[in-house]
Amino acid sequence: MEELQASLQPRGLTLSTFPDKGRSLLAARDFYPGEVIISQDPYVCVPNNSLTESRCDGCFSKSNLKKCSACHVVWYCGSSCQKLEWKLHRFECQLLAKLDKERRKSVTPTIRMMVKLYLRRKLQNENVIPVTAMDNYNLVEALVSHMSDIDEKQLLLYAQMANLVNLILQLPNIDIKEIAENFSKFACNAHTICDSELRSLGTGLYPVISIINHSCLPNAVLVFEGRLAVVRAVQHIPKDSEVSISYVETAASTITRQKTLKEQYLFTCTCVRCNKLGQYDDIQESAILEGYRCRDNGCSGFLLRESDEKGFVCQQCGLIRNKEEIRKIASDIKALSDKALKCSSSGNLQEAIVLYKNIEKLQKEVCHPFSIILMRTREKLLEILMQLEEWKEALAICRLTIPVYERVYPGFHPLLGLQYYSCGKLEWLLGETDDAIKSFTKAVDILRITHGTSTPFMKELLMKLEEARAEASFKLSSREDSYITL
Repeated sequence: MEELQASLQPRGLTLSTFPDKGRSLLAARDFYPGEVIISQDPYVCVPNNSLTESRCDGCFSKSNLKKCSACHVVWYCGSSCQKLEWKLHRFECQLLAKLDKERRKSVTPTIRMMVKLYLRRKLQNENVIPVTAMDNYNLVEALVSHMSDIDEKQLLLYAQMANLVNLILQLPNIDIKEIAENFSKFACNAHTICDSELRSLGTGLYPVISIINHSCLPNAVLVFEGRLAVVRAVQHIPKDSEVSISYVETAASTITRQKTLKEQYLFTCTCVRCNKLGQYDDIQESAILEGYRCRDNGCSGFLLRESDEKGFVCQQCGLIRNKEEIRKIASDIKALSDKALKCSSSGNLQEAIVLYKNIEKLQKEVCHPFSIILMRTREKLLEILMQLEEWKEALAICRLTIPVYERVYPGFHPLLGLQYYSCGKLEWLLGETDDAIKSFTKAVDILRITHGTSTPFMKELLMKLEEARAEASFKLSSREDSYITL
């Protein structure tokens, strides 16, 4: 790791190891909001291809795709992406082409990523692909696998996947156990590659980025510019402080976050938020985010279970809510949710809208106004309304989500910025230019920190803001001219 340490030093970073966390990335100088801390290309990556959707292996685009004529597994949008990937794919292609049609169906994106991992290692050993301090297989070897924490069922699955990879590669002296362990490393260390609006495109392994530890209140954010992973500071990070990002959705109770981290990443978080577990403030926040509301619509209190567990008591006004009443509504919501999911999956969006509106109505009866459960329903409503081009209704729902986003996310969270952006686009489309300017401005204030200002996405946002300002200025001058005429 000495070479990596030397490579990080000019970037103002250093590696350190802590007994409770393992390797960590520390700031060797001050970093300020919006500043790029580190960036890295993937050691290996794959698009999220499935039977119903395919993406280019080079740029993850869905447009103008053509399947590789030899292996019939990989897609490209054009010759430039094919050339970019050819050094590695020419070997992968030969291996995939040997598989029969049924066997090729078993080659999932995760299997492909593992095949590419071993091919890249082989090509780097043969000096076909250059090795650098930030790009070498030793960095993959150093990643934590948590193999001792994995249950027998998962170990068996990894062993089966490793056998398939071995069958595809047919390399001499390959270690099946090592392949299985690398699958575990993927589970703990691979990152979902997203576009600028945080929509999933693929999966990549970034061994240096993976050194950065998790916090439920992180001081940095990970975004992607194409396949490049970019970590930016979202608050001042003083020299000698640890750099942290979030591995999971932070809009959740401490218990939910802890459960997700333990199941997916096999560790228990001890960040400043998680250390409050069981304290009154944490209990209150959890009850608001995932619990129930007072039956008095004029009360903003949150509910906790009675000692005899027969009901829930409002901690503000003392009113008791019957457990059976809540259970009945929760059961109705579950039944409607199952139907709504089937409708939206089958493309019956009009029926799905009706069902999600009924779900929202029931959730408003039992959920706190700042409930993330209610927020998720409204997000789904917004998504479908946008698809149906029901702009006015979509704007009304979008505006309802904003106060919840402002509460559950830190000030410089990309999801908050993106929600302001969505609101602004709807307002502008509907002619509410002044409101659009306010929303676009709020979006820019956040997203210039998380996304920078040089990407096509941010340039488009800044252009929309300028166009909205110009339109507002024109409207104002037109009104002034009409007054003068009068």
